[in-house]
Amino acid sequence: MKKILIMGLPGSGKTTLAKNLVPLINAKWINADEVRKAADDWDFSEDGRKRQAKRMAEKAEKHKQDGNHVVADFICPTPAARELFNADYIVWVDTIKEGRFADTNAMFVKPEKYDYHVTTQDAENWAPKIAKEI
Repeated sequence: MKKILIMGLPGSGKTTLAKNLVPLINAKWINADEVRKAADDWDFSEDGRKRQAKRMAEKAEKHKQDGNHVVADFICPTPAARELFNADYIVWVDTIKEGRFADTNAMFVKPEKYDYHVTTQDAENWAPKIAKEI
């Protein structure tokens, strides 16, 4: 079972891709906005983002230990956040040059390592290709 990270800037199409991929691989789905809402934690500082990465990782790891693939869609803007999440498979949704939040754009570091590079907002096209690889 794999812990799959779908990462990229806000508005790049992460959630739409996750929505299309999850049923194809029969995975559990963790959405960052839902997790933040449940935690009532809207701190987007670097520390806040690390906390969020840890929360996402804990939830994902539990689903994985229960014998499920798990898809987590969240920005995961820094190498430190990506390290904390510790994905088995990374999908970089690289479809926009800038997101809608200047602070996120400023801290976002393009990943050096990823398993799949999505370059257009066409989730119906990408999801089956990613599912085949997984």
